[in-house]
Amino acid sequence: MQRVIVHITREFKNIICPRRKLIKLVRVICNWFGLVSATVSIAIVGNKHIRKLNDKFLSHKNVTDCLAFDLSDGKTGHRLLELVVNGEKAKSEAAKRGHCAQAELALYITHGLLHNLGFDDLLPKKAKQMHRLEDEILQQQGFGLVYDNERKIVPDKRRQKC
Repeated sequence: MQRVIVHITREFKNIICPRRKLIKLVRVICNWFGLVSATVSIAIVGNKHIRKLNDKFLSHKNVTDCLAFDLSDGKTGHRLLELVVNGEKAKSEAAKRGHCAQAELALYITHGLLHNLGFDDLLPKKAKQMHRLEDEILQQQGFGLVYDNERKIVPDKRRQKC
């Protein structure tokens, strides 16, 4: 039996983490793109930890919102995906942008998972497509519009109620 297993660990605990809702989000995204056998590990960390990882793996010295790694061996149909998301940044960005920290955290998870599934945001056109897809997924899963929270797709469901 193939299935998507999701593990969430929290180093940064100063954010509400709706585990069931986030696990459902990951499974919905995997299902949407036909990924039926995977283990997705999500680590929620703070600025200091993600800065170290960003430097170690990408030689970038800055704080980032998420890092995505595909640790699959390519020999089996089972994917092994690792996401490191910045809970501290999610909290501060959400406050600046006027929505829930949980919704921002869900955006980072969605963004990282989409990278693992082959999406990129290096070119403006591809970034726009990816961010629209993120908002479509997040809105469908009850988080509201998060990336482009000023765009009106469904006006009465724009933002998640905290």
